[in-house]
This record gives sequence, C-alpha cells and structure tokens, in this order.
Amino acid sequence: MRVCVYCSSSSTIHNKYLELATELGSAIGAKNWELVSGGGHISMMGAVARGVRASGGRTIGVIPQNLVDIEFADNDNHELHVVDSMRERKAMMEDMSDAFIALPGGPGTLEELFEIWVGRFLKFHNKPVVILDPFDLYGPLRDLLDHLEEEGFVKPGQQELLYWSTTVEEALLLCQ
Repeated sequence: MRVCVYCSSSSTIHNKYLELATELGSAIGAKNWELVSGGGHISMMGAVARGVRASGGRTIGVIPQNLVDIEFADNDNHELHVVDSMRERKAMMEDMSDAFIALPGGPGTLEELFEIWVGRFLKFHNKPVVILDPFDLYGPLRDLLDHLEEEGFVKPGQQELLYWSTTVEEALLLCQ
C-alpha cells in the first residue's frame, strides 16, 4: 500500500503539528506501507518521511527541480523523482498512490486536497481521500463545505467522498 500525505512545509507552525506528522509517518512505516510525498525535508513533510523511515518504512518523494535547486529536497528518500513542474509532481504522486491523507496545512495542502477530492468525485480515480485533523484546524473549512452544499455549490454525495478523522489509527483504517 502506498499512501500519499499532503501537509505543510511551513517552518512557522506549532510543534504539535510536527509531532502529528511524525506519529503518522511512524504508523505508516509500522504497517510496512510506503509513503509518497512532495519530497521535501522541512516541516511536516520532512517529519512524516523521517517517521516512516525510523519505523522501517520506505519513502518516495516527488519534487520539482526548482525546489531541489533551493536545497529543499529530502535526499534520504528511498526514491526521489525530480520533475519539471508542480502539475507534473501532483500527477505522479496521484498515479503512484493508493490513498491520500491531508494533514493540517496551508494553500498548497488545500490545493492538493481539493484537486484529489474533485478527481474522485469526477471518477478519475476511486482512491480514499482522508483529512486527518485532530486539532480542528479545518473546522471552518468543514462548515464552509456544508454551507456550499446548502447553497447548491457542492453536489449531493460529494462530501461523502471525503473522509474526516481525528486519529492516526482511524485515518489509516479509512485508507484501506
């Protein structure tokens, strides 16, 4: 099983998010699953990968060349695919993965989450899409999605294709 994790690469976030990323990575590795990530070594992205490797798992990173050029790459990945663009990165990550987990993050994480969720709704894939949010960071987003559905902008059945979890264990169960 290969699970793709979307998460923050910000260095200005609270340590509890880094601990969550490490916990998720450790659990992925303990299951002998492989991690597919954005290939960076900083913040939550690096913490997930280090957690996977520390528990004996394999990591696969996909990173655009311009991020490699600014020394963002996690060269400890078992596989590191260097691509030309963010679009190519996201496509490769989707193709290589069996499930997706979004951890807390900012605009980049949200963009990846929305793209993979919409792809599932449009039947471009049938892979689980999970939001792991033990701190309720995405509570306002969930409220917004409910409001958008009430107003007719989110189609019936679309939200049911997005799984919400508050624990690592539950998130991994939802991936299966």
